[in-house]
Amino acid sequence: MIRARRFFPNMLRICGKLWAMPSAAEEIEALRAALAAAEARAAAAEAQALDAARDRAVLSGAEALIAALRLEIEKLKRALYGVRSERKARLLDQLELQLEELEAAATEDELAAEAAARPDAPAPLVRTRRSAGRKPFPAHLPRERVVIAAPCQCEACGSKRIVKLGEDVTDTLEVVPRQWKVIQTVREKFTCRDCERISQPPAPFHPTPRGWAGPNLLATILFEKFGQHQPLNRQAERHAREGVELSLSTLADQVGAAAAALAPLHGLIAAHVLAAERLHGDDTPVPVLAKGKTDTGRLWVYVRDDRPFAGGAPPAALYRFSRDRRGEHPAAHLAGWSGILQADAYAGFGGLYAAERQPGPITGALCWAHARRKFFELADIAAAARRGKQAPPVSPTALEAVKRIDAIFDAERAINGLPAEARLSARRAEIAPLVTDLEAWIRRERAVLSRHAPVARAMDYMLRRWDGFVGFLADGKACLSNNAAERTLRGVALGRKAWLFAGSDRGGDRAAFMYSLIATAKLNDVDPQAWLADVLGRIAGTPMAQLDDLLPWNWSPNAASQAA
Repeated sequence: MIRARRFFPNMLRICGKLWAMPSAAEEIEALRAALAAAEARAAAAEAQALDAARDRAVLSGAEALIAALRLEIEKLKRALYGVRSERKARLLDQLELQLEELEAAATEDELAAEAAARPDAPAPLVRTRRSAGRKPFPAHLPRERVVIAAPCQCEACGSKRIVKLGEDVTDTLEVVPRQWKVIQTVREKFTCRDCERISQPPAPFHPTPRGWAGPNLLATILFEKFGQHQPLNRQAERHAREGVELSLSTLADQVGAAAAALAPLHGLIAAHVLAAERLHGDDTPVPVLAKGKTDTGRLWVYVRDDRPFAGGAPPAALYRFSRDRRGEHPAAHLAGWSGILQADAYAGFGGLYAAERQPGPITGALCWAHARRKFFELADIAAAARRGKQAPPVSPTALEAVKRIDAIFDAERAINGLPAEARLSARRAEIAPLVTDLEAWIRRERAVLSRHAPVARAMDYMLRRWDGFVGFLADGKACLSNNAAERTLRGVALGRKAWLFAGSDRGGDRAAFMYSLIATAKLNDVDPQAWLADVLGRIAGTPMAQLDDLLPWNWSPNAASQAA
């Protein structure tokens, strides 16, 4: 009886739970309702993203219009009242640069809004005899033969029985001014007499949406601006002198459109760089226009170059822009990457070397060229001779340090290009003893120097970071210097004198974008302008799966680009 009393209540509870469970039909209806709600939320999010993209495009267009009107007002004032001061001329230059950046940004935002709304839309005679007196002209240049009329009779006796004996050719190098032309692409229409249907070839792909500029013109504008450091306002003036009126806003619009068209290639280059086992990293200051002043931004570069240790991957460069030099920027640039970073002793890189960093700490390899430079400045005999009596005395200790470091560089230069294992073995056998002797000598000399001595500061720079300087002895892939990154920034340092400053943060990002493409082409011994022209002419009709063929290290120009 006791068991029965316990059994029946339990059975009743179980039956109640079973009766309370929903049926299969009810579960299906609930799942359908949940799916409909999820689809509604996704549609709302997509609509919100589309509205945001459209708002950005409208805002960018309004900012560009305001900048254009401000520039026009200032030009009218200048024409009405005359040039009042040098400051007014600088103001016009600033306004033109702002307009340039805003126009390019507006075009990028407009194309982004369109992509969000339609995500499935397509995006000679060669002279063989060479003169021994001078270097011959390049063989690829076309030759134009101008023949001077030959005599009809002998100049001595007047006889007409003369026979050609040979000829003398004089080469003169000449340049033909740049030629402009308009290409008219004609698509003929045909109608069928049977079905009355009209047939017409499809329209050709343009490098940019609604583009009126050909790929060679776009490549010229981009390379002149970012490769030769010629701002668009100067390009517009040159075009006007050649008889083609192209406004600043028109050129800026094409820069933004071309950057949007080249974005897939930039993404492939960035992924290639961040797949490296070792990177060179460095930065350089870039003035950025601010209200009534200029701020000092930074342009960062990360270079992949595996050639010193016989790596098979092609070299490439990735540039990034930031408004300041805080360490959070390289941390964001290299998030998710780990390996060997060749860099200077900038403290902002310190977080990258932390043991708790994810996905792992980065191994730092300091630059011996930086350390040598500090000694060389104190031992530069030629510079001291130019300065004359006011030059500080040449330091014998610094000169000795330069000689010892040069011996390390000479030994390293002999193994450049060997596989990593061979480099590591040679370093342990030949370079490690030189480094050990250098450390012992620096510590011995430092002990007898005052802490205020200039050469002592150069020694302390190395001794405080000695583990970072000797890290290359533990890995054959590491290099002795960071010159690969410094070479890629050299053009930016020279260009600052031409373009003075970046117009905005968007302008700095766009410059970093284009510098990545141009520097990567140069690292692979490819003419950047020819590559850009060919890629802009082909990228719109190239499937995404075949974009790798357009990368600088895989690129081969077609017949049309070779003829151009």
